[in-house]
Amino acid sequence: MQQENPGYVPRRLRRERRHPVKVTLLAVAMVLACVLGVGGAYAAKLNKAFDSATVVPKADVLPTYSDQPYKDPGDQSMNILLLGADKSETGAAIDLTAGGTDQRSDSMMLVHIPEGHDHVYVMSIMRDTYVTIPGVGSDKINAALEYGGVPMLRKTIEKMLDVQIDHVAAIDFDGFRELTKAIGGVTVENPKAFCAYKTTPDVCFEAGKIHIQGQRALKWVRERHAFTTSDYQRVKNQQQFMKAVVSKVLSAEVMSSPNKIADVLGSMMPFVTMDSGLADKQMLIGLGLQMKDVRGKDIRNFTLPTAGEGSVGGASVVLNSPEWNLKVGNAMEQGTMEELYATIPEDFKGK
Repeated sequence: MQQENPGYVPRRLRRERRHPVKVTLLAVAMVLACVLGVGGAYAAKLNKAFDSATVVPKADVLPTYSDQPYKDPGDQSMNILLLGADKSETGAAIDLTAGGTDQRSDSMMLVHIPEGHDHVYVMSIMRDTYVTIPGVGSDKINAALEYGGVPMLRKTIEKMLDVQIDHVAAIDFDGFRELTKAIGGVTVENPKAFCAYKTTPDVCFEAGKIHIQGQRALKWVRERHAFTTSDYQRVKNQQQFMKAVVSKVLSAEVMSSPNKIADVLGSMMPFVTMDSGLADKQMLIGLGLQMKDVRGKDIRNFTLPTAGEGSVGGASVVLNSPEWNLKVGNAMEQGTMEELYATIPEDFKGK
């Protein structure tokens, strides 16, 4: 969505050349880099773990289309759409290429790795944000999955921010549960005591620092009914959880043990679906080596600022903010995310 401005030139038409930069993707890339020279049985175990992910052709999930936001071929910054989702109501696994699905995403994040490669920006998008879905009309952004699967969701976000998404990955929520078991759980700051009463009344959490793993971790990151701010607090909890997981995966405890690294990947990758460009091992290893110094403190978590809440047709929605969409998109394209991050209201920042 672009503001009316007779002097405005869409970014997709600007073709400034960027210098090649060091980029990375996920903690997985850094993990792969650390065991690059191990070889033997460890390498075989690692390959087996990584190969357990589901890979789909990039052209199928990220097809090009007319008036797509332009990205210069020399621009090596990276934007990755990360989705956390359940299996569909029919029990089918996550399908990134479905033309329409009953699947919903409880967690929707856009990861931006900028030219400076010293930070990683993880931006959550509220699933009830009321936006324009291309070719459909106005609806909650999560409904884009129903209208056209992940390709439609990706297109909707690209149109919102006027930036191109390079890769997409989804993880079944069962993967979060198994991952936390593999790393021995994580410690998070719980904002208030609550029980996940909508699903399992016996799963309760005290306020303050708590250690969670397995099914308890899954319940904690998914709860929203216990909070007056509902999805806003859930998104903050998800951001905090992901940062804690990355920090734990990159800790000396895990990184010093090739077997532990392989176990971590083996627990998570069977629940991951990603595009074929993202699954290129050599690319991931190279990116991981270049980003080997990135740690949890270098990750910036925030929620795409909105214009508050409202109601459409009797349904509660989160109001989209074209102004903030433009600011975020410009910062991603111009490499000024750190400056933008400093201006984001504290209510939208994660821990």
